[in-house]
Amino acid sequence: MQEIFLGRQPILDRNHDLVAYELLFRSDQTMQAGVTDTVSASASVIVNAYAELGIQNMLGKQRGFINVDAELLMSDMLHLLPKSKVVLELLGTMEINPEVVRRCAELRSMGYQLALDDIGEVNDRIKPLLPLVNVVKVDLLQLAANMLPDIINSLKPWPLLLLAKKVDSVEQARSCMKLGFDLFQGYHFACPQIISGKRIDLSRVGLMRLLGLIMQDAEAADIEEEFRHHPNMTYNLMCIVNSVASGPPHKIGSLRQGIVVLGRKQLQRWVLLLLYTAGRGSSQLVSPLMQMAATRGKLMELIAIADRPYDRDYHERAFMTGILSLLDTLLSAPLLEILDQLNLLDEVKVALLARDGRLGQLLTLLEKKEGNDSKAVSSMLTGLSFLSLGELITAELEAICWANGLDEIYH
Repeated sequence: MQEIFLGRQPILDRNHDLVAYELLFRSDQTMQAGVTDTVSASASVIVNAYAELGIQNMLGKQRGFINVDAELLMSDMLHLLPKSKVVLELLGTMEINPEVVRRCAELRSMGYQLALDDIGEVNDRIKPLLPLVNVVKVDLLQLAANMLPDIINSLKPWPLLLLAKKVDSVEQARSCMKLGFDLFQGYHFACPQIISGKRIDLSRVGLMRLLGLIMQDAEAADIEEEFRHHPNMTYNLMCIVNSVASGPPHKIGSLRQGIVVLGRKQLQRWVLLLLYTAGRGSSQLVSPLMQMAATRGKLMELIAIADRPYDRDYHERAFMTGILSLLDTLLSAPLLEILDQLNLLDEVKVALLARDGRLGQLLTLLEKKEGNDSKAVSSMLTGLSFLSLGELITAELEAICWANGLDEIYH
């Protein structure tokens, strides 16, 4: 389990109304970014905001400014991000060449908004981008106050918004307001807020296996099977399906449905992005808790098959219920808070939260069996005419053998 951090600083308009947040990489609870790899830092911001912490929690109805360097700009991974929720902030250190300009034009035509960061002067280097960007950010610390009017006048020919960055005093705020800046960001208005959460470690080996299947155009069933061996990836998939597309039109009841909703190309982009953030030194051994979650999922599926042999959707819902049933322990967070980020079917959600309904009943049976409560197990089996104790034990052994395959993946 890894603790994750994300900085969030408000961006205000001339009425001091909140219009956006800049999302900032943070490696700990301090205000220092500690960036050594800009691609990895930006990837971490995207993963943390859109999957781990929940985009609604981070942004609400506002947009998020996300720093993008040349490598990430040219990458397909950007297409994961919902156009209505992000502003792609081009780093001021970026080399601006014809390829970068073409890429910005392409993103703009697709509906993405762009911001150009750290402008110190309007010169031939940045002029090709000015017709394409929506926002230009001017760093007040880099410029003398008497230089600002010239910068603003030079930018007037283009239909863009001017953002004053690092406004640290009331005098600076008043001056920038008079000069005609449209947006404001800085310590005078609000310091970056550090938001933290927990991330389940993602195995680089598992991600590489999944990426290989996707790029080899493997059958959907094979991709689904790989997900089944990774409860952490299943949770991550549910989060991103709900965040990237601003919520799917239908609630998710199975892994396959989640994969279909996201789409194979989007799934490939997401796995690539996760590879940027997966810990290089993290253990490649499967934790007992992960193995237990996988066992629960498979056993729930096997029992559901015995219950309703021809109802595949029910089997899938049962698997989903079992594999997600340890989320609160895995993430060290209240289950209700976690499930609020997932667009699960009510049947699955009620089973997880209240142990209600048929799936809740089956999950309770598994928990009693794991707790060696033979009296409770016997009593519950009496009400389940399709399942005997011997059949339950046989299914449990099959599920354990299936989950033990997790270890074989890594050896």
